[in-house]
Amino acid sequence: MTENFDRAPGAGRAHIKPRSPGLADVGDGDATSVFNQREPLRQPRTSPPLTENNPNNSEAIGEESRIPSKPHQFIHSHSTPASKVKSVDSPVNTSILSANAPEFYPASFSPYEESVSEDGSDGYYTEMTLAELVEEFLSYLNSSPGSFETDIEHMVNMLNSWVTTEETLQELVELIYTQSTAIPNFAYTGARLCNFLSHNLVLSPASGNFRQLLLKRCRTEYEQRDVAVRGDQETQKKFQAYVLFLGELYLRLEVKSAKGPPSRAEILLIALRELMNALFSNPVDGNLICAVKLLKLTGSVLEDVWKEKGKSDMDQLVQRIENIVLDAQCSRDVKQMLLRLVELRSSNWGRVHAAAASDATPDNDPNYFMNEPTFYTADGTPFTAADPGDRWTRKGA
Repeated sequence: MTENFDRAPGAGRAHIKPRSPGLADVGDGDATSVFNQREPLRQPRTSPPLTENNPNNSEAIGEESRIPSKPHQFIHSHSTPASKVKSVDSPVNTSILSANAPEFYPASFSPYEESVSEDGSDGYYTEMTLAELVEEFLSYLNSSPGSFETDIEHMVNMLNSWVTTEETLQELVELIYTQSTAIPNFAYTGARLCNFLSHNLVLSPASGNFRQLLLKRCRTEYEQRDVAVRGDQETQKKFQAYVLFLGELYLRLEVKSAKGPPSRAEILLIALRELMNALFSNPVDGNLICAVKLLKLTGSVLEDVWKEKGKSDMDQLVQRIENIVLDAQCSRDVKQMLLRLVELRSSNWGRVHAAAASDATPDNDPNYFMNEPTFYTADGTPFTAADPGDRWTRKGA
């Protein structure tokens, strides 16, 4: 029993020969020494840094696969010298940069200390001019026309503080006229603005108030009408924009009277009649389209005024339109526009008669059937009282 406990560890056990080729030739008696020999671990294949003291670089490259037998030798061989660690901070220690250095500017840039305008004022803090103020406000009205009622009083108060001389008043008239004829679809808002300024702008020099100066500016373009309608395309576009603005101005501009209620400017009524004659004198598509827009805008008002005065100017214009449709070399689409305009005028410009229902008949009221409610057949087909049929089913007015 004791003999078994006194034997050396592993004694009496069968030793199996390793199948590894490297241990095949070792005898049984040397097996213990073979297992006690440990093969060093393979180090990463990183080449040691080439030193300047080694003149033969090829020999150093050939030896890069050699691995130190001891780990501490490998670590020591790859450690960085203290002198090289200090060299990393050397650019910082030798730098001439300073936090207190003056501010840097590119060669093509002038610092703000030197940015002074010709009049001696600081270029970065220039005061807004009248043109910039008006253009900014008109651009705001163009993008937000619904804010006219809420912001117009504040704008007029600012303009009263700006417009204090005859020159600034003339500049204001020119700015508003230019923007009203240059910005698309701004003629309506521009005419409303002109009417408000004509009643609320304080300055009224001897040369004329705002309304008088504005009418003088419009007269300048009016006198060039015969040349403008036959000019190049750009000239015609500017003239057509002026015509539409004048139509809006006739509807919006009110002339106050001490004896009665405000009235429209009579001079604009005469001007619109002559402008339409000028447009029809050169019946190209652009001029005819402008005339159609103008009559759709002002036709009902113009005809009422002419009828009160016993004039037949609207009948003359309609007859001229019909002659243009027959004879002029305009496009087919423009002819259709002219014909629809004639139909619109025949229906009293789309206005509903105020006559009693008993007085309205299909013979005396062109809108007789248009004012009727909509009816539908059993299968959902709409028709009016003028259509034949026995059974009507009313579904909505």
